[in-house]
Amino acid sequence: MMQLPIEYLTPEAFEPFGEVISTATARDSYKINQGTTTRFHDISRVDVGDEGGAPIISIFRGTPRPKPIEIRMMERHPLGSQAFIPLSGQKFLIVVATGTDTPKPEDLRAFLSDGTQGVTYAKNVWHHPLLVLEEDSDFLIVDRSGPGNNLNEVDLPLVDGEAITLDWA
Repeated sequence: MMQLPIEYLTPEAFEPFGEVISTATARDSYKINQGTTTRFHDISRVDVGDEGGAPIISIFRGTPRPKPIEIRMMERHPLGSQAFIPLSGQKFLIVVATGTDTPKPEDLRAFLSDGTQGVTYAKNVWHHPLLVLEEDSDFLIVDRSGPGNNLNEVDLPLVDGEAITLDWA
């Protein structure tokens, strides 16, 4: 069985796949509203304009998958980036892959968000659908609406006859 190790989510480790969303990754910060609010400015870029796309904001509510968590498929969005921001400080898992063709098992990487971090998947980055660890986990999603095919899905090959699993207790 191929178990995928889980790394801590850091901006440097995640950089090939997109951006980490947190107050620590803001490109600037400053006080606003008569000094009562700190604006953490320009944390992540939205890239959704291809083929007439427009940014939208949604909420996704996820539930945990059975353990062990099997990674059987991946998806990507060729026309726009997609951001996931936990709304209640819950930890979640992120699985991504390098390359533009069908990802291979050895291309996969897994990360654990500490619950204060979100992620923006760059356009065309292979990723697994939402992997929550707690019941009824809500996420703010910023992604693309508009014409064109913005979803590719692929099934991953089995490794020695078994699905890839996450090394998560």
